[in-house]
Amino acid sequence: MLRDLFYLFFPSHCASCDRTLLKNEHIICLRCRHELPVTNYHFLNVEKIEKVFYGRIPITNATALLSFHKDGLVQNLIHNLKYRGQENIGKVLGNWLGSELKQISAYQEIDIIIPVPIHRKRMKERGYNQVAKFGQEIAKHLHADYIDFILKKKSNTFKQSKKNRQTRWENTQGSFIIENQNLLQDKHILLVDDIITTGATLESCALLLLQIPNIKISIATMAITE
Repeated sequence: MLRDLFYLFFPSHCASCDRTLLKNEHIICLRCRHELPVTNYHFLNVEKIEKVFYGRIPITNATALLSFHKDGLVQNLIHNLKYRGQENIGKVLGNWLGSELKQISAYQEIDIIIPVPIHRKRMKERGYNQVAKFGQEIAKHLHADYIDFILKKKSNTFKQSKKNRQTRWENTQGSFIIENQNLLQDKHILLVDDIITTGATLESCALLLLQIPNIKISIATMAITE
């Protein structure tokens, strides 16, 4: 009763389209769940992300849940996640992608999931790493360890949304460090992030991780730009 009254006076809104959510809907409305542009890369064996990194870093497997289009539903989701405090969007997307990846044998080999880190200054401003819940939910589905204390960001790079690939890559070089790297030796790591544009940030993280003996790198993101 109290819950119904609270919902009546303080309705929740869809994080994608901003429509009022029905009582059986959570974070993202059912209409958006059907309209969001899913890639299905992991089901269709599409190697679009691998091609982004071709000749740059060896990637074992890679996928993105959604296609990102300017001014589209996915942009609204990512914006609300990163800048409007709606951290649970990451949880919803992680549960969605994780439930699909656990059906695929290649992803059942993942040992450790590592989020692309953010600088402590940005963490203080935002209060959370926007990919943390995304990675944690995927880890649950894959029965993998979620570790966020090994890969760290040591410098606070400028926002990269309007930079080209070369500038982005230069902006991320030397930005990350590894601690306790012995915990990663001989492991298959799934590196998770919110969105792939040029891949510069993921490349910098992967290059650092690949210095560790006998590891494999796979990638999973919420979205990829088209």
